[in-house]
Order: sequence, then structure tokens, then C-alpha cells
Amino acid sequence: MKRNDKLAVVIPAAGVGSRMQAQMPKQYIPLLGKPILVHTLEKLAGLECVSQFMVAVSKEDGYFSSALLPDSRFSHCEGGQERADSVLLALKALAPSRPDWVLVHDAARPLVALDDIYQLISRCINQQQGGILAAKVKDTIKRGTELVQETVPRASLWQAFTPQMFRYEELLAALELGLSQGANITDEASAMELQNQPVQLIAARTDNIKITTPEDLPLAEFIIQQQGKQHD
Repeated sequence: MKRNDKLAVVIPAAGVGSRMQAQMPKQYIPLLGKPILVHTLEKLAGLECVSQFMVAVSKEDGYFSSALLPDSRFSHCEGGQERADSVLLALKALAPSRPDWVLVHDAARPLVALDDIYQLISRCINQQQGGILAAKVKDTIKRGTELVQETVPRASLWQAFTPQMFRYEELLAALELGLSQGANITDEASAMELQNQPVQLIAARTDNIKITTPEDLPLAEFIIQQQGKQHD
């Protein structure tokens, strides 16, 4: 990793998390005594090589406070309707500092391993190509609605995680173009794929789960406790 590469992290946190069936956006649901978002931000704060973090929050967000931000490298901006909108607004908020690379990480993914993120950063910079953390699909995959239509070969299937890391200027351009075309942008990699940009797959730990449904909470608690024991 070159010393002069400037890194920033974007955390889109403007979603409502309807699948959690909770009274508040899922990123604020308590997890072992702290909001999920705080766990995520505190984990990311361990990235000493990152100079700036930008959290995108909804303008109707009544739960967010600057007091939730771990240190002075963290700022916040207004988010958008969809994830891609929030990421784009955060990238524009980072424009004055003009980072070389940006990593985008889910607000509800507090279990990511820093070692995996450092591997992602190293691979992307060494190869001069963007990339994502991912894991090979283990289960047999079926395609269908109420009935199975086919079994999908899984040899080349990967489960996409975050962070996802790309050159700042290239991701900014890809999101602007994709949104202007009305494309279905589900993550940053999909925006880059639409522009025929290469995206590396960097194998990562499978416990980097995204907290999405109520049954994910006890699993996340267990994983956090196990990760804590590994560092004791």
C-alpha cells in the first residue's frame, strides 16, 4: 500500500430496515447495550489508515446524534431515498478532501473483521482495481417462486459482503450515471459492473453477517461475544 493513497469510508445509514419489524430503524436497535450502528462505527474506527469517515443519515432521523461518532475523523451528511442515493450524497460530501479510494460499508454489518478489510485494501491498491469482500456460496441454490424451477450451479456463485472498495472518482461517476439511467443498483459493485469496470472478489470470513431480520440479533450477539473471546 502506497503511503500517499488517501482512504475514506462511507457508511450509508439512512434506511428504515422494515424487515426488522421494529419501532426504530434497525441501525439503532440495541445490541449488547449499544446501537448496532455504534458497534459498526467503533469497529471501523480501528482502521488507522483511513483519514475520513462519512455517515449518511436520513433528514427525518430522530435517533442520530454526533455523540455516536467515535472520533474526529467521522462526519455525517444527509442520506437519500435508496442506498445508492445515500452513497452518492456521501461521496459528494467527501469532495473537498478528494480521497483516492473509498470503502462503502453497511451500517448493520458490525461483525466484519479488520484483517479482512486490510486484505481488501491491500489487494485493491496493489492491483489498482476495485474489489469486494465476499464468500463462496455453500448451500445448494434453487431458482423459483413457489415451485423449484431449477438448481443453480454454485461453483462460481459468491455472497457479496461489505466493505466494497473502489477509486473515488470511478465510483462517483458510476453511481451518477447508473442513477441517471434508472438502473437497479443494489450495491456499489453493481454500479461498477454496469460500466464494465473490473471488480475483484476477496474471500472473507462468513460471520460478517448483515443484521436484517429479528433472528439475526441473537446470532450477532453470539458472534460478537465469540470475537471478543478471540481477542482476550
